[in-house]
Amino acid sequence: MSLRRTSAPSRCDGVVGGLPAIFVGGDLLHERIDKAADAADHEALEPLDLTVVVAEETVTALGGVLDDVGISSDNEDTTDLPEGGEMQLQFVYARQITTHIQLVFIAMAEGSSVVRTFDEEMKYIHRETPTRFRIDKGCVPNMRVEGAFYVNSKLEQLMFDELKQHITAGGVGGFLPAVKQIANVAALPGIVGRSIGLPDVHSGYGFAIGNVAAFDMSDPEAIVSPGGVGFDINCGVRLIRTNLNEKDIAPLKEELTQSLFDHIPVGVGSKGVIPTSAGDLEAALEMGMDWSLREGYAWAEDKEHCEEYGRMLQADPTKVGARAKKRGLPQLGTLGAGNHYAEIQVVEEIDDERAAARMGIDQIGQVCIMIHSGSRGLGHQVATDALVEMERAMARDGIHTNDRQLACARIQSKEGQNYLAAMAAAANFAWVNRSSMTFLTRQAFAKMFKTSPDDLDMHVIYDVSHNIAKVEEHMFQGKPKRLLVHRKGSTRAFPPHHPLIPVDYQFTGQPVLIGGTMGTCSYVLTGTDQGMEETFGSTCHGAGRAQSRNKSRKNLEYTEVLDALAKKGISIRVASPKLVMEEAPESYKDVTQVVDTCHDAGVSRKAIRLRPIAVVKG
Repeated sequence: MSLRRTSAPSRCDGVVGGLPAIFVGGDLLHERIDKAADAADHEALEPLDLTVVVAEETVTALGGVLDDVGISSDNEDTTDLPEGGEMQLQFVYARQITTHIQLVFIAMAEGSSVVRTFDEEMKYIHRETPTRFRIDKGCVPNMRVEGAFYVNSKLEQLMFDELKQHITAGGVGGFLPAVKQIANVAALPGIVGRSIGLPDVHSGYGFAIGNVAAFDMSDPEAIVSPGGVGFDINCGVRLIRTNLNEKDIAPLKEELTQSLFDHIPVGVGSKGVIPTSAGDLEAALEMGMDWSLREGYAWAEDKEHCEEYGRMLQADPTKVGARAKKRGLPQLGTLGAGNHYAEIQVVEEIDDERAAARMGIDQIGQVCIMIHSGSRGLGHQVATDALVEMERAMARDGIHTNDRQLACARIQSKEGQNYLAAMAAAANFAWVNRSSMTFLTRQAFAKMFKTSPDDLDMHVIYDVSHNIAKVEEHMFQGKPKRLLVHRKGSTRAFPPHHPLIPVDYQFTGQPVLIGGTMGTCSYVLTGTDQGMEETFGSTCHGAGRAQSRNKSRKNLEYTEVLDALAKKGISIRVASPKLVMEEAPESYKDVTQVVDTCHDAGVSRKAIRLRPIAVVKG
């Protein structure tokens, strides 16, 4: 199989699905796919090699696209992006050839329309408050509602630089800038309120990462879009407290970091150590954390401090494909790679003593553990399979979007309901995954300190989801309305007295866990009433990338990154040096600026700041 650069052909032959020739970075690409490969058994596991020959200037943009759709080391594929010439990609499954790559290149082609100047674009973008901009209708065609994004004076430059780069490139290559993606989401059928970008927003697949959008469940035209959830379904963060202080672990820090690294399977192709049969997987997909509790891998109170109590009841394992289950079966209880991590952190600052006390945080220097992971290959495959079905549904139902990456289906359609049931099952898998790693973390600490996890007070403070779509009731235009809220790279942040948050947090608001970048601080926030009104009870989820993984690999040396962490007194265990460069602080926005923007805008409040002292990564 090959994709090769050609000189302006007049037609495209041999293309799966009859897709046209594709314009990328000034070059026309043909997909030349053998009939034998096109008809290959999609269940086969034999690797398929895809060679792409592109001009040097398109490699970086293409690399960013492949990173975001999940064709990376964390999804069992290998990606190597040289300076120019041939780019070798190996895919485990044939279906990835006929879905991801088609969608990726189509999206890049659609970026080649007429591009306005920056000044022309800014006519549609207006500052409303010191922390919020409005995107007017007309920024892109067919907008049904306005868009909005939250940035402070330091973050807005990054937002507008992304737009300027897109304009300078003539609208060709890579993803659309986040401003345009927010506006395109505002054009989707059934959307209400605004399409919202939070301070960590940056370009992603379809929806921007950090984009929130709500769709009216009573509108028969309203849609659900996998691009509004993301490929790593229910990627999320869990925070576990202890009664230890920094001075208690200082003499054992290196040994404790190694113990955590030994207990939790990490990295590409990592397999779980918790015995899991096919029957166990089916039960986990349906039951979520109830399965973990039944099998003895979770404490009863863990569920109480988890979003949705660790189980989405609409999950239907029969809607999860065989390949997704095959990928997920060996990965239960594994961290994975990419931006996933397990960190030992200490409390550095308490901004809200009342909220912190409800969380069991009562002193500076108190030790916590933060786990960031998701649904691994299972969730990725669920999203992949849904995109294929939704492409067909769009053609059948006459659904038109501004961006082909916004593949969607009507919520009440068979495809929409199938996706929501499969997505819920993948979300349950992610909660079981984090619960399994919590069990392993408790074991590692108990072994090191020769006592029980209960004696160490290793209780879950909270577990939040980043990539998910949920049916929620919100007050809209003075009336309660059932909405399907898409949160991609954003976090639910419900206020005090909301019925869906635990009793422990009824007077303080839901804890919101904001993971920093490798070596930088993390935060715990709480939800606010203003956030419910402005952002459908949502806030940021992390720092947000400032440069692509490919650019990070080019610009940084892993030895420099490791040395910088060592100077901060941070122990680190990492399976791949390449990932150290991709996840270095320089690759991300300043998480403190992101959190401060949300706090100043009133959509969430700062409660606790944590500082890492040990990092475990894939």
